[in-house]
Amino acid sequence: MERQLAMVLDLNKCLGCQTCTIACKRLWTRDEGMEYMWWNSVNTQPGRGTPRDWEDLGGGFREGIPEPGRIPTRREFGEAWEYNHREVFYGENASGSGGGAGQHLQIQGEKPDWGPNWDEDQGGGDYPNSYYFYLPRICNHCTHPACLEACPRKAIEKNADNGIVTVNEDRCRGYRFCMEACPYKKIYFNQAKKISQKCIFCFPRIEQGVAPACARQCPGRVRFVGYRDDRDAPIYKLVDKWQVAIPLHPEYGTEPNVFYVPPIAPPRYDENGEIDELNPRIPEAYLVSLFGPKVIDALVVLGEEMAKARKGEKSELMDLLIAYKWKEMFGGFDEDPAAIEWVKS
Repeated sequence: MERQLAMVLDLNKCLGCQTCTIACKRLWTRDEGMEYMWWNSVNTQPGRGTPRDWEDLGGGFREGIPEPGRIPTRREFGEAWEYNHREVFYGENASGSGGGAGQHLQIQGEKPDWGPNWDEDQGGGDYPNSYYFYLPRICNHCTHPACLEACPRKAIEKNADNGIVTVNEDRCRGYRFCMEACPYKKIYFNQAKKISQKCIFCFPRIEQGVAPACARQCPGRVRFVGYRDDRDAPIYKLVDKWQVAIPLHPEYGTEPNVFYVPPIAPPRYDENGEIDELNPRIPEAYLVSLFGPKVIDALVVLGEEMAKARKGEKSELMDLLIAYKWKEMFGGFDEDPAAIEWVKS
């Protein structure tokens, strides 16, 4: 492989607004069989996520050996349930202002028991030390993708020019070994087409110099995009130079190329209601369970650089994370999509 595209997400700036989710949904997953697909998802942590309890579904590698996994069901992802929109807005008893008199929105058919944001904003901890943070997730476009190794049809491909992992839909026969093997469970099955589908890192946009939709649409300037080896761009500086951006569940052994700046929590209150500066609200053990032991060093560096900035000293890291100029977040992929002449398939 020649080069590897990557993404860094600063969890200290994510609002949980789902703009990234909708940007992806409107662009890529509107066709038949894709109703339940959310290639980009933003879940509340601590939480069970999507698909439900995905961290317990196996896959990936342990010391280079493939680990058994389980294929998540559509119900665990969360079915795309329907509401009685037509009855409410165009009912027979519609009043002069429109809508069905006395009607209100209700779920049609079987009531769901899970969805992509079922436990949104619940979080963990007890009052007054409750806490939560948002965790956006896409396919990690791993350096060592378990999905690629698991596919007997060689339908999973990793582009040598940019490292993007895609599903060749002409070769896919819907065996779903890829879903079983992926430890992050970010591959979906299209029941209409009988093929697997997943995030493509917006490669048609990348080819035109445009950042992925989830990154460009983000109002919080959460997402950085670029090549791992571009030493002048934020990705290299955050991942390799400052080492404050780290992968999710590195123990899965796939070497993911989506990295996270871990969340900095306010201090806890002790039993007397006094601020305990030595203990963060989010337990370090929980962050280690998500990001591995390197998260502790990352938090130390972030704290030190924040302290420098508060004293009025220069901090390259803080300037990077604040992202004063949003175009500089995208490692050269800053073309305006409205100015591109797109070819429709």
